[in-house]
Amino acid sequence: MSRILVIMLMISTYALASDAESAGTDIVQRTVNFVLFAGLVWYLVAEPAKNYFGSRSEAIADELKKVQDRLNESIALKKDALSKITDAEKYADELMKTSKKENKLINDNMMIQCESDLEVLSKQYESSTEFEHRKMVRTVVEDILDEVLVQTNDSFGKEAMANVILKKVA
Repeated sequence: MSRILVIMLMISTYALASDAESAGTDIVQRTVNFVLFAGLVWYLVAEPAKNYFGSRSEAIADELKKVQDRLNESIALKKDALSKITDAEKYADELMKTSKKENKLINDNMMIQCESDLEVLSKQYESSTEFEHRKMVRTVVEDILDEVLVQTNDSFGKEAMANVILKKVA
């Protein structure tokens, strides 16, 4: 192809060269020379320019695809994060409900335990007061008997014993 082009260029040079003798304009020759020059430039520059711009377009398309992939990935991550947030909120609500139920159960158990402790303390108080009452009665009876035994040497009648017991009890 280049041989043909060189041959045409050589022929056009001889064929269209301007003579100094002709007094007319050489617009036709100049136009043919420009067309040949433009064709030669097109032949030499067209393929590398197409390759450059084609590769540039592919590089831009690849970058755009990478950006689109990153965008889709970030959208997926955002959706995942939002779903995790909703799951966490649900878990927090469940945890709050569960803790309120446990708090109520613990409170009820503590109240039941306190009531049973109060009953036990009340029973202990009653038994302690009953025991102290019996102890006091026993000591009074022992004191009276000791006094009666000491005074038995004297003639002591039922009335005198009753008087001593009444004095101690009163």
